[in-house]
Amino acid sequence: MVTAVYWVSEAVPLGAAALVPAFLYPLFGVLKSSEVAAEYCKDTTLLLMGVICLAASIEKWNLHKRIALRMVMIAGAKPGMLVLGFMCCTVFLSMWLSNTSTTAMVMPIAEAVLQQLICTGLADSHNDSETAEATEDEAGMSGSVSPMVAIEIPNVKRVKARRDSQYPTKRDHMICKCLSLSITYAATIGGLITITGTSTNLIFAEQFNTRYPDAKTINFGTWFIFSFPIAIIMLVLTWLWLHFLFLGCNFRETCSLSKKRKTRREMMSEKRIHEEYTKLGPISYPEVVTGVFFILMTLLWFTREPGFVPGWTSLFEKKGYRTDATVSVLLGFLLFLIPARGSSGIQQAANDDDPLAPMINWKDFQRLMPWEIVILVGGGYALAAGCKVSGLSVWIGRQLEPMSGLPPWAVTLLACLLVSAVTEFASNPATLTVFLPILSALSETLQINPLHTLIPSTMCVSFGVMLPVGNPPNAIVFSYGHVQISDMVKAGFGVNLIGVAVVMLAITTWGVPLFNLTEFPAWAVARNVTGIL
Repeated sequence: MVTAVYWVSEAVPLGAAALVPAFLYPLFGVLKSSEVAAEYCKDTTLLLMGVICLAASIEKWNLHKRIALRMVMIAGAKPGMLVLGFMCCTVFLSMWLSNTSTTAMVMPIAEAVLQQLICTGLADSHNDSETAEATEDEAGMSGSVSPMVAIEIPNVKRVKARRDSQYPTKRDHMICKCLSLSITYAATIGGLITITGTSTNLIFAEQFNTRYPDAKTINFGTWFIFSFPIAIIMLVLTWLWLHFLFLGCNFRETCSLSKKRKTRREMMSEKRIHEEYTKLGPISYPEVVTGVFFILMTLLWFTREPGFVPGWTSLFEKKGYRTDATVSVLLGFLLFLIPARGSSGIQQAANDDDPLAPMINWKDFQRLMPWEIVILVGGGYALAAGCKVSGLSVWIGRQLEPMSGLPPWAVTLLACLLVSAVTEFASNPATLTVFLPILSALSETLQINPLHTLIPSTMCVSFGVMLPVGNPPNAIVFSYGHVQISDMVKAGFGVNLIGVAVVMLAITTWGVPLFNLTEFPAWAVARNVTGIL
């Protein structure tokens, strides 16, 4: 309770609060100091380290910018398609990078496009609705109507106080709001897809595997199969909701791919995106290496233990030694060895001092490594270990017996609504760490497959999207000054409902055969009996 109060109130930093069990358990004779210390570094810590190495390489060599700009070029500059394009590339990047890093990377690109839209509108507002025919003459004119305005990408920490009057029209302000919010929501959706996508997924995986060591059901492949359809449905519904809220229902006007229907300002925005892409130059050697490692890591994760066919781990004599962390750390380590040689300007600039400089160095890794999250996750494992050893988890389970008359879906829905509400005010990792042991004990008491409540709760804890304090991506987007808190609450409430509804749909349909949710599994029965004894 002491740790939970510190986490929820944030009176001290989250990482510092997570150290409370490290001194209280030994002092009160719950666990030895060496036993508590062992909880603070687990398999998932190594998994995260390897992923951060890859993320550092992606960011250092601008691969994220190339992916984002390329996808936006494909989508075009029509407001509806522009928002959808940015959402798709944000979801893709957020699958592999942290939600915060993805938002911090994509938001400046979006801001440059929005500033171009605003500048063009201010320069030529009376021609706002003028459409451009796709002929050579007019294409030539569109390039010479007004000079390109130099765009300064604002610092994330600098909050700009904007007024409606600073936008050419109210519609422009609405486009800015829609695009800004779409990026933070897309980062959240993308984080759901992979075990490494967000810290809460890692917390769940490690706590579940620690509590139920005989359950071999959660790995990269099974999680992806379950969560990918959720993300696709949420992406489409969130885009439709934001479009309805800020741009109205005229999808034909905002989403048309026809060149004849493009306004002059939309053509200028497209030109700006093309210029940004041209600045990156041809694809470089380090980008190719990073891309290959990116694909290789994903393939090795998927094929380790796919379930329906033997994975590559079956080639080794001893079973159970190799995990997703093994692949992650191996490829991450190789990035410190492979030289970033090549002939492009960016590589020469990076390697002037040392021609054999590696793809990434320790400073690159250190800059992105979220040590606070690592310690926070460790604190959660320490708390769970204390609950188990002391018998507290069994006692909590017995107090929850009055809920035994409820069907499994109702228990899951209540759990999802509860964590969704709490996570708006407390950090996502802290909320999940507090609730996981309680929900595990509840599931065992009610004879429900623990995955039936734990997986939906883990996903719903990410939906802290209504306030800037809900999660860091919200704060980053809010700092650009396009949206007010009222906008975030209104849009976020809808996204929250969409998220809970889609997760409930998933766990009651394709989640049932995937995780065999209809029966109380043997690995949970063994854990339950041991706990009672």
